Amino acid sequence: MSRLSVSIPGLELKNPIMPASGCFGFGDEYAKYYDLSKLGAIMVKATTADMRYGNPTPRVAETPSGMLNAIGLQNPGLETVMANQLPSLEKYDVPIIANVAGSTVDDYKRVCERIGDAPNVKAIELNISCPNVKDGGIAFGTSAEVAAELTAAAKSVANVPVYIKLSPNVTSIVPIAKAVEEAGADGITMINTLVGMRIDLKTRKSVLANGTGGLSGPGIKPVAIRMIHEVSHAVDIPIIGMGGVSTVDDVIEMYLAGASAVAVGTMNFTDPYICPKLIDELPSKMDELGIESIEQLIREVKGARQ
Repeated sequence: MSRLSVSIPGLELKNPIMPASGCFGFGDEYAKYYDLSKLGAIMVKATTADMRYGNPTPRVAETPSGMLNAIGLQNPGLETVMANQLPSLEKYDVPIIANVAGSTVDDYKRVCERIGDAPNVKAIELNISCPNVKDGGIAFGTSAEVAAELTAAAKSVANVPVYIKLSPNVTSIVPIAKAVEEAGADGITMINTLVGMRIDLKTRKSVLANGTGGLSGPGIKPVAIRMIHEVSHAVDIPIIGMGGVSTVDDVIEMYLAGASAVAVGTMNFTDPYICPKLIDELPSKMDELGIESIEQLIREVKGARQ
């Protein structure tokens, strides 16, 4: 193993950096800039049982240190993803984490049962926290009981490890994290976006056609760090941390909060090379901080809690 490699359920990562779901599509656009095999993994865009057109436009708005989006899980649907998008990624030496969303428990089960059949899909990220859809999404992620029920349902049919993507839009995230762990989750990914809104001064209406959207980008990093720190002290399953990562210092900070791998979201829009840059810069930052390996850092952070 190299000093950057990480082993977590279903995933042997050559390095801990991956693009977050929703900010990388299915990789086609970014493959024009660099070899996707350089990435630790790819969290592809959410897949639902049937095709979704998403929300009306405008669906994106800039904010200081971030952005609002209300895409609404637009995607071509399970069968098209299985036939086209996932096979197109097989030429890259990189594991795929398939983000799965739905409106009902049966929707989730239908996708979870099938999507792991793709040879490059090594894990599922169960999206129970999207704030931009009327049915499902965040409704599943704000109740510990419902989140646990959905986790158990996904685990009953999935043939790859299941990670649960938690919502920050709750009073306390720890009971939900503990509930999904007890229901059999193999890991947690966090955080999804924070619900936000902007209002146009001239029209006096919301900038987004959906009314509200999910806030992401560097502005939410302190919230993500706090929540990852809380959850890492409450559960034993690994956490893939995300939320405002834009520098190699942010990557290390995610680890010190308790993450086992790190996903990069909004910064992919600002700098399409951000993921390979972070991978290249990580060894020298580790040298500077006296970190021998990522696995050693994970053990040290866990040991400091005991």
